[in-house]
Amino acid sequence: MATVKAALKPDTVLSAAIEVAQTAAEHQAGDFGVGEHLGFRMEGDRVLTHFFACPHPGYVGWHWAVTLTRPPRARTATVDEVVLLPGEGALPTPQWVPWSQRVRPGDVTPGSLLPTPDNDPRLEPGFTGGEMAADDDPAEWSETRAIVADLGLGRERVLSHEGRSEAAQRWIEGAAGPDNPSTEHAPAYCLTCGYFQRLSGSLGVEFGVCTNSFAPRDGKVVSVDHGCGGHSDVVADERGIELPEPVYDTISIEQSLFD
Repeated sequence: MATVKAALKPDTVLSAAIEVAQTAAEHQAGDFGVGEHLGFRMEGDRVLTHFFACPHPGYVGWHWAVTLTRPPRARTATVDEVVLLPGEGALPTPQWVPWSQRVRPGDVTPGSLLPTPDNDPRLEPGFTGGEMAADDDPAEWSETRAIVADLGLGRERVLSHEGRSEAAQRWIEGAAGPDNPSTEHAPAYCLTCGYFQRLSGSLGVEFGVCTNSFAPRDGKVVSVDHGCGGHSDVVADERGIELPEPVYDTISIEQSLFD
């Protein structure tokens, strides 16, 4: 037959030590302040927690919890712990997110390092090509090295299929893709532009780099169906958008001009 644990009786010494608990809370709270006494709760034999309101406007619904204890037959309360806890309706702090999940594009600044995890799905093992470095002829070794680099060898990790797909999706949906005002008003696509330099590898099927120093995407990746007003086939007398004819205000004339 299961036994039911009797409710703990309030400890008269600890329950009366409100001033001791409040002093400890005020010491911990500092500028946050300590409000009215909200009551107490027995935690165990000779262990009790007093609760005080937190008046700070940034912590509405929070309260101070001061836990007191005393040795057997002792008549003096000892402070065990002082903490600030959320109550019902309190606004808790945001859930902690690891740094690796908080980093965003553009967060890497000059001088900072961004570690790449070993299990990054955007990468896969490559080939170091270390055996090529033993070539006795520097000229032949340089030529071999160029071929190896062009094939993507000589690197411990290379872009995976998932990495290429992720990059392609991001570029297509961004300012370098076809769905934006720049392409809408362009005279033709980048694919037919003389300033368009196609990427190598599988990404070159859909993307290239703009080399027009006057174009808004100069030095940046663009899709083959992107476009801008800097297309190489645009001649001097062409205009992407017709501007309205000049409008003159002939309704009112300064009378003083004719006096």
